[in-house]
Amino acid sequence: MAFADAAEVQKYLGGIFVTAFEDPEIGPKLQATGIVLKTVYSDPDTVLVVDTVNGTVTDLEGATEEATAEMTMSADTGNAYWQGKVNLPLAMAKSKIKVQGNVASLLKLAPLSKKFYPVYVERLQADGRDDLVV
Repeated sequence: MAFADAAEVQKYLGGIFVTAFEDPEIGPKLQATGIVLKTVYSDPDTVLVVDTVNGTVTDLEGATEEATAEMTMSADTGNAYWQGKVNLPLAMAKSKIKVQGNVASLLKLAPLSKKFYPVYVERLQADGRDDLVV
């Protein structure tokens, strides 16, 4: 199981945030957190900046705001998280996910993301990426 390249990481792991921003219930809640989250993925190496205030997901070079929090993990861990297979506090405790910055705000995001687990899996399956479903 692996993403082919950074573009796939952006498409799937970044894309689920874009979908969340468009949701009439979750979008405003994400915006209210005020977080600018820098996500650093490995295998393949990719950096995404999720700006909840402006509702954007960009690569590092496209970011206009300074990150208030940073998460570092493998792309496989990110993929598993969006399928509901990773407990965020436990993964942080075991250093599967390393965090810097406003950790309390990051933990507030976790409950908001649960609604999108099935959406994420459906997107993978619709694109024929059953190999990424864990």
